[in-house]
Amino acid sequence: MEEYVKIAVLQNEIEARLLDSILQERQIPHVLRSYHDVAYDGMFQLQQGWGCVYAPREFEEEIREILADLLAGC
Repeated sequence: MEEYVKIAVLQNEIEARLLDSILQERQIPHVLRSYHDVAYDGMFQLQQGWGCVYAPREFEEEIREILADLLAGC
């Protein structure tokens, strides 16, 4: 099984959903992890961002480029 590493912090849910959609379309293995915690009602998301994306290291550069393109389009 491949080791997944933290690639980037995502700032909001829209960014996360767009990135997830593109990565699925390109068949890039990944996991999105939200920082939301019910006990703290999302307090950590205000401080740390929405969450992060994990993927095998071999896809890191491609994912960072995709994310940069998404952010440039905003």
